[in-house]
Formats: sequence, structure tokens, C-alpha cells
Amino acid sequence: MTDAYFEQNRLNWDDRAEIHIRDEAGGYRIEAFLAGEDNLHDIEHDEIGNVSGLRIAHLQCHIGIDTLCLARRGASCVGLDFSPKAIAAARMLAAKTGLDVPFVEGNVYDARQLIEGDFDMVYVTWGAIGWLPDIGRWARVVASLLKPGGRLYLLEGHPSFMQIDETAEDLRIGFDWKNPPDEPLTMNEETTYTGDTAKIVHAVTHEWLHPISEVVNAVIDAGLSIERLNEHERLAWQFAPWMAPVEGRRRMWAIPEGLPKMPVAYSIRARKT
Repeated sequence: MTDAYFEQNRLNWDDRAEIHIRDEAGGYRIEAFLAGEDNLHDIEHDEIGNVSGLRIAHLQCHIGIDTLCLARRGASCVGLDFSPKAIAAARMLAAKTGLDVPFVEGNVYDARQLIEGDFDMVYVTWGAIGWLPDIGRWARVVASLLKPGGRLYLLEGHPSFMQIDETAEDLRIGFDWKNPPDEPLTMNEETTYTGDTAKIVHAVTHEWLHPISEVVNAVIDAGLSIERLNEHERLAWQFAPWMAPVEGRRRMWAIPEGLPKMPVAYSIRARKT
């Protein structure tokens, strides 16, 4: 059944890739990126440090803009995604920028078989692991890609915040805090998260909530040592209509004033010993 979930999700992300590369709402800032601007948010900018000279595998890279931003910062990068239309878009952007960055199509669980060599960093950010049913398997793939001393950088939506019913008018819990691989959260959303009004043809998706404890333990069990765990009050997309843009923080959203504060994102830095 997992293959069927992946196939439906892939069709959905094919649709999203076509919408995102057109970038009618400007959520991906493609024109600015092609003009030379950096698209990374301030959280990852502050936490990854200097990546010049590093070899980086960007898993679930979507249309590849972050991968290419890392390459502009001096890293040698490879991006992987399961959507052929996202990979085609990423290759097109690489060609337009003149950056020598390979993009590989395939399931993240097959990354070790699809990507050659070992890496200084595996980079995974913003809405990635929620599409994966088995987080332990994911962590083992990450560890297999890292050279000794290499590190994982994970930046994700906070699982407690992802329990919120995004259709409600306030902070209201809508989902259990975790769900097993054979019981995904099945969603049906006709538009994407960027504000583009184009309709998604394949609107059904399947997602999994992974508590932070599950992610941390999976990373440790895979042989990595946790160096830092941070929680953040800013998110890279407008998860719910009532979230407010963060003043002075480009393309970041937060719980508005008047509602209780809670972490909406978290990040992990871990190293292969």
C-alpha cells in the first residue's frame, strides 16, 4: 500500500512543480533567484554556517532552488527528488544559472543506490519528512550518505504544530500526534501553499506526523550524534490562513499576536561519528 501512497503523492508533486516553476504568486521568488539573489531563509542561513568546499546531498529538493543556492555559496551539490517534473524544472534552473549541479530522480529511500560517493552534509528542509512513512529507514539512508564526520542538517515544521487543524479559525488540534505507516493522514487540497490560484489536478495526498522523539531516536539509532536541537517560532510557509507574515523576515510566517505562542518549526544538527 505504501507504493500507492507514494504514487499519489508523486502525481500531486508533479502538479505542484508545474505550478511552482511558473511562480505566479512569487512564493519561490524565481525571477529574483535567476537575477542572483539567495533564496535561503535566515534560520538555515544562520545554522548551516559556511558551506564553501563541502559536498552536499539535498534530499527531496523539489525544483532545486535551495540546492542551487548552496552551490552559489561554494558547495558541491547534488539534488534528489521523486517528481520527474520537479527534477526537470531543477535542471532547467541549473542551466539558466550556469551552475554545474546534477539532479537525480528517485525515491529518497533509494538515495544510496542513486547517488555516488560520500558527503560532508545531507541537507533536508521544510516539509520533507512528513511525506515518508518510515523515519528510521530515512535516517539510515542519511547515515549511509555521510562520510565520517559528515553531518545532517534537518529543518522541519514542528510536529506538534502540524497537529493543528489548518482549516479552523484558531489554534485547534485536529490530528493525533503520530500515525503508523499504514494509516497516513489523507488530505485533499486543490491549491498549493504558495498562494498560486492554479488548481492541483491530483489533489489527494498522504502524510505522516513524526514526533521529535521519533526523529531524534531514529537519527541516533542510525549512528549519528545529535549536536543541536532547536525550536523556532517562524515557518517558511503559511500553514494556516490566520498565520501572519513576520516583519523583517522574508517569506516567514508566525502565530499572530493575541494567540498563544508555540514552536512552529524545529531543526536538528547531527554528526556521523
